[in-house]
Amino acid sequence: MAGRLNEPKTPFVDMKGLSAEFSALSPSQPIGRVVEIHGNTVAVSGLSRVAGLGNLVVIGSVPGKRVTGEILQMNQSIVTIMPDQNLEGVAIGDEVMLLGRDTIAPDNSWIGHVIDPFGQAIDGSFLMRGPQERSLRNAAPNATKRRALGGRLETGIAVFNTLLPVVRGQRLGLFSGSGVGKSTLLSKFAKGVQADVVVIALIGERGREVREFVENVLGPEGMMRSVLVAATSDQSPLVRRRCALTAMSVAEHFRDQGLHVLLLADSVTRFAEAHREVGLASGEQASLRGFPPSTSHMIMSLCERAGPGEGDSGDITAIFTVLVAGSDMDEPIADILRGVLDGHVVLDRQIAERGRFPAVDLLRSVSRSLPEAASVEENEKITHTRRLLGAYGRAEMMIQAGLYAAGSDPVVDASIKVWPALDQFLSEDEPQDSTASFERLTAALSPGMT
Repeated sequence: MAGRLNEPKTPFVDMKGLSAEFSALSPSQPIGRVVEIHGNTVAVSGLSRVAGLGNLVVIGSVPGKRVTGEILQMNQSIVTIMPDQNLEGVAIGDEVMLLGRDTIAPDNSWIGHVIDPFGQAIDGSFLMRGPQERSLRNAAPNATKRRALGGRLETGIAVFNTLLPVVRGQRLGLFSGSGVGKSTLLSKFAKGVQADVVVIALIGERGREVREFVENVLGPEGMMRSVLVAATSDQSPLVRRRCALTAMSVAEHFRDQGLHVLLLADSVTRFAEAHREVGLASGEQASLRGFPPSTSHMIMSLCERAGPGEGDSGDITAIFTVLVAGSDMDEPIADILRGVLDGHVVLDRQIAERGRFPAVDLLRSVSRSLPEAASVEENEKITHTRRLLGAYGRAEMMIQAGLYAAGSDPVVDASIKVWPALDQFLSEDEPQDSTASFERLTAALSPGMT
């Protein structure tokens, strides 16, 4: 199945895609009128009896000057709209056309392309709609019917093949400050993790970095099996929030074909910040350090949609990044994510500053796929490695200051012997498989055995 998805596209017209394009057209749409503009919201009359919460609209009738938006509030006579573009030029009495439900229609032909959160190609190509429309807010698989986590995945990175294993259907959080190597690590996952399709969400990313991520970080090898959904930082909070929802719906499209999907979302923090702007505009009160109460549910609903599927469907293995300022793991978004995910990986700035990448702080990271993801012997090696690293971490200041006396603690003595080899192991790629990774871990531990 994965091979067929990546075959060169036929030059003939895809009749199913063409039929989907025609079926999306409507001979008429309800029209309302702008009656009030307040801040970054627009009040519209004439749509209350035909519109629904979350429906999309277009403000204005002049091509090239139209503004799209989403319905945030409703009463018997007025709907309140938040635009996803600048309101400059919008006037009282302007037409507002109701487009209907907020959906997307992914297609297999989207693989290898960069799209916006509305499913339109932004890499210069032309993409057709898929045959089936999907909601951006689908329910998660039935909790009593979805499968358990699957087998261990090869990642191409030694530390994730051994000490922090990633298994099929796992949801992992990647907690990092800016400039600590997060994007580079994501690119390694995109190219190295076993999966049929990779879906990447760049949420609120700097504009110049989208092309850099595609060409330099991800590269042709990574793009061959990827769909990249991008919303840059200058776009409205509606578009940035929609980016994550679109990426998840695209991942579900491939999962429902029985495929294994790797979803990389960068970052949930920007997704939450975009939702905060939308929530405050819709009348919610800030409560959780400035975030509205619905933030927690929005994040958890997104994460629960990933994971193992049910029946004949595939699985979505997801890695969600979280921006933590000053390594504050107790800030609201980080705290929410840790409670709902199947493990978290912490990237440490001090480790990055001394030149070790990926800058994984192993003692603050955990994979909840253990101990099931490893054999008894492998679990013993993992536990022993953590014990040695923990002992070295506790005594590090004394060791560096020359205050530690050899023989004071046998575990610390052993950790000093293995520290250089273990530190190097944590930075290594793995060109082979997990078995080879564990063999290299055993070799790194061997000086401490003598």
